[in-house]
Amino acid sequence: MAHTLTRDTPVGVLGAGTMGRGIAQIAATFGHPVFLYDTRADALDEARAHLARILRRLVEKGRLAEGADETILGRISFLSDAPEPLSACGLVIEAIVEDLAVKKGVFARLDALTDADAVLATNTSSLSVTSIAAACARPERVLGLHFFNPAPLLPLVEVVPGLMTADETVTRARALVEAWGKTTVLAKDTPGFIVNRVARPFYGEALRILDEGIANPATIDWAMRELGGFRMGPFELMDLIGNDVNFKVTETVFEAFYHEPRYKPSFTQKRMVEAGRLGRKSGRGYYDYGSDAAPPEAVESPALGSMILNRILAMLINEAADAVFWGVAPPRDIDLAMTKGVNYPKGLLRWADEIGLDTVLAWMNDLCKEYGEARYRPTPLLHRMVRDHQKFFPRPT
Repeated sequence: MAHTLTRDTPVGVLGAGTMGRGIAQIAATFGHPVFLYDTRADALDEARAHLARILRRLVEKGRLAEGADETILGRISFLSDAPEPLSACGLVIEAIVEDLAVKKGVFARLDALTDADAVLATNTSSLSVTSIAAACARPERVLGLHFFNPAPLLPLVEVVPGLMTADETVTRARALVEAWGKTTVLAKDTPGFIVNRVARPFYGEALRILDEGIANPATIDWAMRELGGFRMGPFELMDLIGNDVNFKVTETVFEAFYHEPRYKPSFTQKRMVEAGRLGRKSGRGYYDYGSDAAPPEAVESPALGSMILNRILAMLINEAADAVFWGVAPPRDIDLAMTKGVNYPKGLLRWADEIGLDTVLAWMNDLCKEYGEARYRPTPLLHRMVRDHQKFFPRPT
């Protein structure tokens, strides 16, 4: 029987980018010896400097005791020459480029390098955990642990077993991640898992509304923030994430679902990427972030805003319900994922119960009738639940 992962268990992290160094910070904060490995020495230097700044700031804010920053940083070994020290790790989390061939090569090497007892995890956001695990002689010890950026702050971790992952592997990894103070949800190994699947209409339908000339980005963002209660509008959020990153995830999910129309990428976003308008990191995206740029004006029309909100919300709820229909996760986990992973103001399925499933189904039927596209077909689950007068979260009798 495999050993329980404890606070003394050495943890390996592959990739010293934003996500990798964030995961390393979490593990080191909770007392683990951490081996942060990257082939790029400059990335490790940047990670070390970044972690030193972040930890020092936490001390200054009183969130860490004086001297704790140095103690935590001292638990992290920065490796670029050889990965052999990873052989001592009971858990290794990979957080490198989203390229299936590269990840499979890395996991094949990790499988040979680490003890049979070690858990190997990928932080992939949209690739097949089963496919990655297939590169290993012991695929039963491989699973997905999908953290959200910034990893030290956002509480959600999607736990994704592959087809060959052992139940024991899931139990051990999930217990450790929860000991780190994280909220975990169990997701089926399907493209995008929960969050990156269910959230696609937040961007995709907003882009569709823009493409049709119904409203500009500022108006759409205003409607989702002020009327919907979302912390950021879709165009603000795409600019923050990076239009190149968001477009790549959309393409990946679209292709992985065999060109399912609901996930069809937008030509507008493709052109933005081609033009180098990537968002905040390039200084310009849907908004201009130059110091002398005038903020765009929203058309603050309640009627237009409600139409925008209801259209995007209908698509989001339909996607969440479809994820339940296909067994990706139960309603509780889907709502937990969307509130904890991307800070939605409400769980989409509880929101659907409040609105009325018959109303949501009517919204979808109206869109489907107007456009005549498979993109807007309601999930069978909505039809069934309306017919049977059901709710996602029925009140106890």
